Amino acid sequence: MANNGRRSVKLKKGPTVGTGGHGRKALEGKGPTPKAEDRPYHKAHKNKQLAERSEAKRGTGARNPGARSGPKGRATEEVVTGRNSVVEALRAGIPAKALHVAIRIEMDDRVKESLKLAAERGIPLLETGKPELDRMTDDAIHQGLVLQIPPYEYQDAYELAEETLEAWKRGHVANAPLFVALDGITDPRNLGAIIRSVSAFSGHGVVVPERRSVGVTASAWKTSAGAAVRVPVARAANLNNTLKAFKNMGIYVLGLDGDGDVSLPDLALATEPVCLVVGSEGKGLSRLVRENCDQIVSIPIDSAMESLNASMAVGISLYEISRQRAAK
Repeated sequence: MANNGRRSVKLKKGPTVGTGGHGRKALEGKGPTPKAEDRPYHKAHKNKQLAERSEAKRGTGARNPGARSGPKGRATEEVVTGRNSVVEALRAGIPAKALHVAIRIEMDDRVKESLKLAAERGIPLLETGKPELDRMTDDAIHQGLVLQIPPYEYQDAYELAEETLEAWKRGHVANAPLFVALDGITDPRNLGAIIRSVSAFSGHGVVVPERRSVGVTASAWKTSAGAAVRVPVARAANLNNTLKAFKNMGIYVLGLDGDGDVSLPDLALATEPVCLVVGSEGKGLSRLVRENCDQIVSIPIDSAMESLNASMAVGISLYEISRQRAAK
């Protein structure tokens, strides 16, 4: 039968003589298929690199460390970006580690003033390329200026209270110890305003919890108007335990709340060692913190107003305590 010029081939099972294992050799050295995140051309690889870069920033140069802390309660570094923000931070005297300036930056009055202020304060000026500035700021708009802020050195709350009490007993401090503790405050501007009030009314320090709390950021420094240089901020591993320790040391713990046991003008403990505790404007004092207070103090306000801003409530309370101490 004609096969139309086609040749019939009989296939055999298994390897044939003379193949030399070409098929097996072709597979040698390739190993298992890499994960998607390990393939440079895959989208998952890029996402992994971005995640790693973001994680590295959180450990060494985060822009907003207000809600985070580094090892042993220390805040991570942050950066101030943009010409307006940088010049305002320098005017406010915020501590700075270095001023990064873009190569061939276009000069304007803000850049010139930033360079002048940094030079006067001895802040290192570093000429930095745009890719590096983008990396430092996580691609934020920096306009060629980035101010690097060092971590704030927090004191230990117990040690601060103990040292202040000892100084008062020895006559080295004129007024009885006066502290302000923050319960659930997360806005750095509130912290800055409270630090400013503590400084204005001869307070001795501010206590913030290590977790779920505001930290001393560039925004807090700026709002404090330089008072953060004079007023120490201490961190407490556990605010409730710290308040209990304060009470054992002879410091009265007074919580600020709208439905208090005593009205501020009737406060009889103003001349004693005191720690004022203020909660967030929305939630107020937490249940456990409230239970650890010796008294709950309220500020008389118009019934149409539900509550006061935390920093405003602290300022009013510190003024009344200061007034009573001066009248003693």
